[in-house]
Amino acid sequence: MPAPDGPAVIRSTLRQQIADALRDEILGGRLEPGQEFTVKEIAEQYGVSATPVREALVNLAAQGLLDADQHRGYRVHEHSLADYRGMLEARSLVSDGIFRDLMTNAAAHTDAAAGLVSVRRRGEEAARAACAGDLNVLIGYDLRFWRELSALFGNPYLSDFLHRLRVQSWVCAVTYLRRAVERGDGDLRGVLWARHTDLVDALARRDPQAAHRIVAEYNAHSLDLIERLAATA
Repeated sequence: MPAPDGPAVIRSTLRQQIADALRDEILGGRLEPGQEFTVKEIAEQYGVSATPVREALVNLAAQGLLDADQHRGYRVHEHSLADYRGMLEARSLVSDGIFRDLMTNAAAHTDAAAGLVSVRRRGEEAARAACAGDLNVLIGYDLRFWRELSALFGNPYLSDFLHRLRVQSWVCAVTYLRRAVERGDGDLRGVLWARHTDLVDALARRDPQAAHRIVAEYNAHSLDLIERLAATA
């Protein structure tokens, strides 16, 4: 006999795969803010039953990426600039907490030293993509960079919270970035933030003040860019 939790594990995996695929559709601009769809449409698109799709959509709605409409299905959430400012403030507070702990907890720093080598490689890839203006590659590596960096803190709840914030902020920002590119006035080469490795170096030196300055510069740079693009939309 199969284990009692066998089907649940399979369904959970499929649900996560669908949620990840839809998240990538949103980040890639293929599902745009305000776009509506139903459970049936997504199930037919991926060739699966309605149950894992419904679970995936509920999960994405809980993350703030979708809005549920009892009678019409779901639609991609439309974030405002005020939302974006709030996300930047929240993720800055979380990252500062992580950095302080890594710097003050000697044992955590020792364990993190090896992890920073891997994180730095992610940062190098993200920086190259940013300099090249390759938004799709940048988002993927940037999310992995921060996911691995926050995991060094050793608190999975905090790491997961920061990851969700960063996904939400990218979903918000990517709308303006892609529209600028489509208009022909948004060459992103050399425009996107690319100091990932500087941040890793500051943490490796156990310099939380430098890490804070780098992240503050990142947030200010990102907010200025999105506000300028929003003003010309």
